[in-house]
Amino acid sequence: MCDKDNTPLVSVVMSVHNGEKYLREAVESILGQTFRDFEFIIIDDGSTDGSGAVLEGFLRQDERIVLIRQENIGLTESLNRGLALAKGEFIARMDGDDIALPQRFAKQVHFLKNRKEYACVGTWAVYIDQ
Repeated sequence: MCDKDNTPLVSVVMSVHNGEKYLREAVESILGQTFRDFEFIIIDDGSTDGSGAVLEGFLRQDERIVLIRQENIGLTESLNRGLALAKGEFIARMDGDDIALPQRFAKQVHFLKNRKEYACVGTWAVYIDQ
């Protein structure tokens, strides 16, 4: 999965504040990726709902998760903290109410590895409701 010094190729960075409603699906969509060489840095930005309990459950299930709990400092500062912790060659952003398709990382990493002239990639979004 990771290279010989245990460094992941991709660091997934997500910050969540009171996102319990959609959080389980968001985390499962990352853990279910066909590409497996990643760390998942999740910043619990002072959640007061059940987000912390949801994240604790996932933390016990998957060693790729790095969970940081902090007082609420906002999205931008939380993401910057996650970026500072990231070890991967590539950074993937995720929000606590997003769902990533299973081959997202596989396709994005393949593209970036084979097209060195690109520094970043994005994807189309499909809007979903409740």
